[in-house]
Amino acid sequence: MVNTRSQWIGMWTLLKKEVLRFWRVVFQTVASPVITAVLYLMIFSHVLGERVQVYEGVAYTSFLIPGLIMMSLLQNAFSNSSSSLVQSKVMGNIVFLLLTPLSYIQFFVAFLVASILRGIFVGFVIYIVALFYVDLPINHPFFVISFAILGGGLLGAFGIIAGIWSDRFDQMAAFGNFVIMPLSFLSGVFYSIHSLPEIWQSISKLNPFFYMIDGFRFGFFGQSDISPWISLSIVTIFFIVLSVIAIRMLKSGYKLRN
Repeated sequence: MVNTRSQWIGMWTLLKKEVLRFWRVVFQTVASPVITAVLYLMIFSHVLGERVQVYEGVAYTSFLIPGLIMMSLLQNAFSNSSSSLVQSKVMGNIVFLLLTPLSYIQFFVAFLVASILRGIFVGFVIYIVALFYVDLPINHPFFVISFAILGGGLLGAFGIIAGIWSDRFDQMAAFGNFVIMPLSFLSGVFYSIHSLPEIWQSISKLNPFFYMIDGFRFGFFGQSDISPWISLSIVTIFFIVLSVIAIRMLKSGYKLRN
């Protein structure tokens, strides 16, 4: 029998290892997405700031910031878990993780929490930097925190799936280039879906990223394209489904024990 206390210590150690992995290259993992988000903010606010108003009483620059925060949070949560697994598989040290007495649930939790922490940290830094540009009060902290955690968890779980499936870095990059990036840009980061033709509004509602960004934005302004409770329910369902898939893949050892 494996000592339960040893398992939990092992899970904490794996979590610490995953956090330190991105913290040791903080300029690449944190500073780079923050700079990218600030550049988006400066360009779009300069070009459209005086011409566009999406919500009544909300400047376009302010409207942009929650979307940029959530977009960066999601992309970094995905990158953390997926890159870690692919790197371990390519370098061959995944075997050392599989030899530990950790259960597949503990393995999943360690990678998931590390992804959430990285995503939230990047988002928080962007928020602090954005305060130098505009005043951005948080009117509904519950929704801001809930969507940040669920969004980071959802993309962290998806990153685990992508990392398990991918054998090379280019395969993992395909998920980012052809799934994460398009869904991010078509989710309402830079616009309200009500500005789109009706057919595109319907298509946008098939995008889970839309619900994460729309609900997160409600936490700041108290305004959104659809009810934040609907968004929260949909995001929760997606999170549960992807988590179950990731856990089943870990349990089966798919592409990990070869």
